[in-house]
Amino acid sequence: MRIVVCAHVNPDGDAVGSTLGWANYLRSLQKDVTVVVPNQFPDFLRCMPGIETIVRHDKNPEKVEELLKQCDLLCCLDLNDLKRLEDMQPLAEQCGAPVVMIDHHPFPVLQAQVAVSHPEMSSTCELVFRLVWQLGGFEMLNRQFAIPIYCGMMTDTGGFTYNSNTPEIFFIVAQLLTKGIDKDRLYRQVYHNFSENRLRLMGYVMYQKLQVLEQQHAAFFTITKQEQRRFQFVKGDAEGLVNMPLQIKGVRLSISLREDTEHTNQIMLSLRSVDDFPCNKMAEQYFNGGGHLNAAGGRLQCSMREAVLQVMKAITEFKYETK
Repeated sequence: MRIVVCAHVNPDGDAVGSTLGWANYLRSLQKDVTVVVPNQFPDFLRCMPGIETIVRHDKNPEKVEELLKQCDLLCCLDLNDLKRLEDMQPLAEQCGAPVVMIDHHPFPVLQAQVAVSHPEMSSTCELVFRLVWQLGGFEMLNRQFAIPIYCGMMTDTGGFTYNSNTPEIFFIVAQLLTKGIDKDRLYRQVYHNFSENRLRLMGYVMYQKLQVLEQQHAAFFTITKQEQRRFQFVKGDAEGLVNMPLQIKGVRLSISLREDTEHTNQIMLSLRSVDDFPCNKMAEQYFNGGGHLNAAGGRLQCSMREAVLQVMKAITEFKYETK
């Protein structure tokens, strides 16, 4: 059986970790498995074993097309809508293979023969662990499985600082540690593995660009193409910046706006919130996006100036709906 495991565009730690972990389990069952993603993942995720085997559609479109045409099963992880594959979407729709969906995002629309959808879970990696555990496969697996699953859970919870307040999560962590992983080293490899330029960008953004709206309990900042060139920006350098304004007393919502270097007049937005502020609903209503209660994203087809105006509009209007 030939299986393709895929994840969403701009794959993050949970997307990469869950696909690698699931593929590792399927290979333990003697299956022929290939992991495919639409485009580049952040460099700091290269600590995950097996990441070199991932096939990127933006680099090898012919190979991805061939894999999807020939596959007998398509597994969509951290993905509940084929639109999130972007340029890969037509290939996935046309492949004709049965689909398995494993995902923790709300409001799934993907039509799958087998759908494992639990938005209440911390991450798709948590779901993969639970599936493998219940299928009796955990004992025969090793660090090759445990490291990606741990990394995905860690990154999707901000180092277990949000969306991770259940005892089961720490039971899972304890079980993963039995496989001999060094969680402290993994933390350093993911969160303390950036360039000098990233650190300087962070200082510049927090000092020069951060806008704090005290009455609205919100903050936002912008990063332009020019600024990305100035700090030699690479994919992943903005990771975590949107969380930093939430350290300010009273701030409940933080939004980052970044000009997409690959498209004209496209602004990528990341939203983070605390407590019961539903930034996913704000992303849906104002930024063509969505996500989780405290972590969401979106995009706008406009200039940065117009995007800032839209953010101000959202912050001003949406606060009344969350009282």
